[in-house]
Amino acid sequence: MEAEKQIAEFVDRLKQSAGANLECVALFGSAASGDFHSNFSDINILCIVRELSAAALAALAPIINNWTKNKFPAPLLFSRTELERSADVFAIEMLDICQHHRILHGEDIFSNLRVPMDLHRVQLEHNLRTKLLTLRQMYIQVVGDESKVRRLMLDSVSNFGTLFRHTLIALGEKPAPGKADNIRKLAERIQFDPAIFLLLLQVRARTAKESEIATGPGFAKYLEGIDKVIQTVDALE
Repeated sequence: MEAEKQIAEFVDRLKQSAGANLECVALFGSAASGDFHSNFSDINILCIVRELSAAALAALAPIINNWTKNKFPAPLLFSRTELERSADVFAIEMLDICQHHRILHGEDIFSNLRVPMDLHRVQLEHNLRTKLLTLRQMYIQVVGDESKVRRLMLDSVSNFGTLFRHTLIALGEKPAPGKADNIRKLAERIQFDPAIFLLLLQVRARTAKESEIATGPGFAKYLEGIDKVIQTVDALE
């Protein structure tokens, strides 16, 4: 309820500041898909504005800076034309937004947005490899601290779950609504152990305890699963 109040106040301030320049404000990500967990999830907002000049950005800056001071991510800012023209290089993000979003202000332009799939596989492999590189870098900094290793996996599993769903799409499969079902489905399709991923999602949902995560063997299985998915995507034409 508190988050909803903060979102509503933020949108009201945006409308007052931007006026007619603001075409659309949309909530996306876990807060719009039903996977939101207050301890782990962000509140993601996308704004469509008519003009993105330096002056227009400066007018929005005080409102957005106040929002980010409360530890919320800065909203994504697009013009309508820019959004439509960049849908091919942001295929993963745009597919997700089209499927799960809530309009907070203005016209729902996502219901009719066409997302070309030409570069979907390339972006998918890029995102998987980038996140794996980041995961390794962060693990090296916290190895030996079980609490921080658990938090590293808990913070990253949702993003990997999203990419696993897009791996199913790249494989020509129809994904399920929930991350856990998609992880099971992909694990069965390409043969990796999904147990650590499913346990992490349970902890995020507060149906399991963090202490149940065995950081040594758990992180090893986590890396193995991610690597198997990357190999699968890499082998696709």
